[in-house]
Amino acid sequence: MNHILAVDYGLKRTGIAFAIYPILIAHPYKTVPTKELDFYLEEYIRTNTVTTILIGLPLKMNQNNTDATSLVIAFKLKLMKKYPEINVVMYDERFSSLIAKKSMIEGNYKKSDRRKKEKVDVIAATIILQDYIRSIEIKDHQKHK
Repeated sequence: MNHILAVDYGLKRTGIAFAIYPILIAHPYKTVPTKELDFYLEEYIRTNTVTTILIGLPLKMNQNNTDATSLVIAFKLKLMKKYPEINVVMYDERFSSLIAKKSMIEGNYKKSDRRKKEKVDVIAATIILQDYIRSIEIKDHQKHK
C-alpha cells in the first residue's frame, strides 16, 4: 500500500505523520530529534512504499518567508535528490501548531501532555497532512463535476 509521509520540520524536533492509500486518513507517527530525522525517514521509506513526502512550509501571515523557510526548502531539495522516485511536496503549515494545541484541549489531553512540545509537533504534522488530503479531495471533486 502506498503511503504519504508528512513532516513538520523544526530546528530541534520534527513531527511525522502518515496516511495510507486508498483510505486517506492522517495518523500521527512520532516526533523525532531533527538531527536524527534522516535515520527515521530512511527506516520508514525502507519498510513502506512511500509515494509522497509532504513538508510543512513555514510562512508568515502575509505569505512571506519566515526564518525557517530557507532551511525547509533546503531539506526538500535534499530529499528530492536522495529519493528521486518519491514526490516531495511543500504545503502551507500556517496555524498547524495553534490548531494542534486547540485539538489537544478539545481531545481532553492532560495539561502536562499539552505542554510537551513533542506531542504538539506530531499532532501539527497530522493536521498538515489531513489538510493536504482534504485539498486533494476537493480538487478531485471539482474535476469530476
